[in-house]
Amino acid sequence: MTADFLIIGGGIAGVSAAARLSHLGRVVLLEAEAHLAHHASGRSAALFEPRYGPAPVVELSLASDSHLRHAHGGVLSPRGLMVLAGPGQRAAFEADRDGMDLAGITVAEACAAVPILNPAAIAWAARAEHGWDVDTDRLIGDFAREARANGGEIVTGAPVRALRRDGASWRAETPAGAFAAPHVVNAAGAWADRVAALAGVRTLGLVPYRRSVARIAAPGGHDVARWPMLFGAGESWYAKPDAGALIVSPAEEDRSEPQDAWADDMVLAEGLARYEAMVTVPVTRPIATWAGLRTFAPDRVPVIGPDPAVPGFLWLAGQGGYGFQSAPAASQLLADLVAGRPPAIEPGLVAALSPARLS
Repeated sequence: MTADFLIIGGGIAGVSAAARLSHLGRVVLLEAEAHLAHHASGRSAALFEPRYGPAPVVELSLASDSHLRHAHGGVLSPRGLMVLAGPGQRAAFEADRDGMDLAGITVAEACAAVPILNPAAIAWAARAEHGWDVDTDRLIGDFAREARANGGEIVTGAPVRALRRDGASWRAETPAGAFAAPHVVNAAGAWADRVAALAGVRTLGLVPYRRSVARIAAPGGHDVARWPMLFGAGESWYAKPDAGALIVSPAEEDRSEPQDAWADDMVLAEGLARYEAMVTVPVTRPIATWAGLRTFAPDRVPVIGPDPAVPGFLWLAGQGGYGFQSAPAASQLLADLVAGRPPAIEPGLVAALSPARLS
């Protein structure tokens, strides 16, 4: 099958790219798993906090705000966030408070908002309302429908076994058949460097890191729906309401090989203990546990744009934990670069995201 663009990877990066590029030509998206968003995109904490991350990510997230809020009726709902610190964590607390533009609140105010908090364990607290839940399923679905409406095809169960330049086109071999296009977009998440190596393209040093999560019953039978997302100072843990329960993570970053990740029981237990130290209701048995891989470039900034050395090879990778909150602007940047039109974002940000910086 011949197309204008082959996109490798069916997470939020690949699906958003398929939507944007479908306005420029025929798109075929190749996803290795049986359905979209199987790996990191299906295991996200799903929070839009535009001030979270390094400066280039913050700029991308702010540029994505309008799309997330308004496109197709919007995918955001109010959540808010709160940072909590114990004695000895003041420096980490102040860095979080200032970096995410939070307002300091009293321990009593924190406990009033989240009644399971232990006032004896909390020395400092800060809160803001500029955090929103992201309906990730809807966002994936909206982008997929846009791609299909413009003639794009999404092929699942199609891991790329071979990828090579064949004249003016790239040719991808998969169990679902062979596909060819003059442009290939590497949106393969944790596998992005492996896809580059398969194509004979210089790898960029992208590294996946595991993050584990446990779902626990609503503590003490409380209605958690209106609680903010909670962060331990220095992102030492987090907890977030989710469908009447609470998801809790140790927020670890343990280097991993690209794989279908699973939670490390010891790491999870340590993270749950850090959460338990701040609350009055102990954790009993988790309802479920899982893990995802967050993939970073060496400078922890996403990689977006054409490879500087290999024609027709495009990168949309290294989103780390910021994929959903930055996807609208990231995919728009890729489409602008392909179309040869001036990007909507500033030239300095375009350069900061370019794969050329890692060459």
